[in-house]
Amino acid sequence: MAAPQLKPGHSWDETYARCVRLAPEAFTPDRLLNLVRGEWRTVGTPGDHTTPVDGATVPGPPRVGIEEARSAVDFAIEQHTVWSKVPLDERKTRVAAALDALAEQRELLALLLVWEIGKPWRPACADVDRALDGVRWYLDQIERQTEGRGPLPGPVSNIASWNYPMSVQVHAELVQLLAGNAVVAKTPSQGGFHCLTLAHALMRRVGLPVTLLSGQGAGIADALIRSPGLGALAFVGGRANGRRAATSLADLGRRHFLEQEGLNTWGVWDFSDWPALAAHLRKGFEYAKQRCTAYPRYVVQRALFPAFLETYLQVVRGLRFGHPLAVDDPADDLPELDFGPVIHAAKATELRGRFDAAVAARAVPLYRGTLADGRFLSGQVLDAYLAPACLLEPPTSWALHHSEPFGPLDSVVLVDTESELLAAMNAGNGSLVASLATDDQDFAARITPDLLAFKVGVNKPRSRGDREEVFGGLGASWKGAFVGGDLLVQAVTYGPEGADEKLYGNFPSYSLYPPR
Repeated sequence: MAAPQLKPGHSWDETYARCVRLAPEAFTPDRLLNLVRGEWRTVGTPGDHTTPVDGATVPGPPRVGIEEARSAVDFAIEQHTVWSKVPLDERKTRVAAALDALAEQRELLALLLVWEIGKPWRPACADVDRALDGVRWYLDQIERQTEGRGPLPGPVSNIASWNYPMSVQVHAELVQLLAGNAVVAKTPSQGGFHCLTLAHALMRRVGLPVTLLSGQGAGIADALIRSPGLGALAFVGGRANGRRAATSLADLGRRHFLEQEGLNTWGVWDFSDWPALAAHLRKGFEYAKQRCTAYPRYVVQRALFPAFLETYLQVVRGLRFGHPLAVDDPADDLPELDFGPVIHAAKATELRGRFDAAVAARAVPLYRGTLADGRFLSGQVLDAYLAPACLLEPPTSWALHHSEPFGPLDSVVLVDTESELLAAMNAGNGSLVASLATDDQDFAARITPDLLAFKVGVNKPRSRGDREEVFGGLGASWKGAFVGGDLLVQAVTYGPEGADEKLYGNFPSYSLYPPR
């Protein structure tokens, strides 16, 4: 059989050339531009970026400094003054026009996600579709959601992670715009900036007041977080950066919603439906578990470990991973993979080291796949690829015992009592989601209230959710207002009480939770 080949018409050079032709105001043949002060400008220091797919060098984000960032924010504040007075019907018309333009470029946006952050084709398309479908829901609901409410006093500043540029970042921005706020957004440094550049070019063409800039987070954070006149900060990322953002906001009293990582766990207790769990386990590996709602820790009743292990090994041995654009024949559809690379070679190296360190500390290596199990082009660079792996009983001193790996590295902890299960599932001091696999519904009802997770599934996973579903986190996984559904609009608008209204969320002075 011939070696796999790159799907014709899908190379990076061809993909980037399509962007240059479609949006020459934002892409030049050799660099990206920043959308600042109302126009696409050749500002910032361009650099190279390495795609995780095959190690090729592509144009990187043109990083601006603090003064340019402050100027961009100042202009966005002026835009907000105008946009906040635009009637809702006009805002709806422009956001709908943006959705139509984005939908026309669905394939190109998805292909950029494949090359930039290594998403296989189906999840890349799903990322685009979830953004568009989600905002369409808000278009239908926004009149009800904004009744008696008004825009924030300034634009929303968005600092988001790289893993979901469309369904998290662009989706949130379009809802913020729909609610009457101008938008400032920073491109993630690790990837997603080409996709975001194209999306914002289309958004800007229909007259939406958006600002998109690149820069080192530490270098321009003060402008994006503390600039006088900003209305809110929307942050998605790790706990360390989230803590710094929260500290920077502490004396401002500014609206904020900071989604931070958490160790999402799946408990297994008095359970027998192993085929159903196998299906959930497999889907859980989608996009190499590089999701804020991935489940990398399984807390298993000791007596059930043999059945769990048989089920788990059957799943991981059947996973499909490799180059997301490799086909056997030029006429073939793009491959149906569980995952491609992790975000960059350094992450792959880090997780291999974490596995070895745990084994050296007497964890049991339950499974360690090899790259020979993957599907790649002949001679391609494999530095950012990682085969699935799993550890049994990692020591509590392990670097990932209390935090998520953000890659296909699982761990299993065995327990004998309900109290041990609860303690092990809460090891991360708060998470976004958790799940229980159990035949005993009374047990599930009894233990669920004590799980430090915003959403808890029983015999099913939980996710960020779409449309009317709310989203947040317990403990250290979330700070500020919760979002999703009506709560997202509430978070980016003021009610009659203004800044003093009591929103659902985790705040320094209180925590208030919607029905979960």
